[in-house]
Amino acid sequence: MSGGPASGPPARGPGTWPVLAVIAAGGSLGAVARYAASLAWPVSGPGFPWTVFAVNVTGCALIGVLMVLTVERARVTRPLVRPFLGVGVLGGFTTFSTYAADVSRLLVRQEVATALAYAAATAVAALAAVWGAAALTRALVDGRGRVS
Repeated sequence: MSGGPASGPPARGPGTWPVLAVIAAGGSLGAVARYAASLAWPVSGPGFPWTVFAVNVTGCALIGVLMVLTVERARVTRPLVRPFLGVGVLGGFTTFSTYAADVSRLLVRQEVATALAYAAATAVAALAAVWGAAALTRALVDGRGRVS
């Protein structure tokens, strides 16, 4: 019998149902936070969709922090933190579907320059945010861990 991915001892950690429960709870919190942002900073009519842009860039920065703390530096080791915050809260908070719908809406309204700027700026800013937040988190975590 060959040793494939299903062979070996069972995985340690929480079972499926606790993980699904924390993802659902986190997702609802993230979605409520995104909706609250849209109420606090409504964008209607023509122009750049600043709220969704800010939400997605902020969410990417926070995922950079989370991944450094949970995966790279293992400062947070509780098994349900990453699914709750990463998949749940930040997955519910950020929104690729609204981003895509916004680009489409801008194109339909023939705001081609704004649509292209929004599409490109979101991708660049989101990647820069995750990279910058991760780099800053690494520097802060590693700086505190050094003995002088």
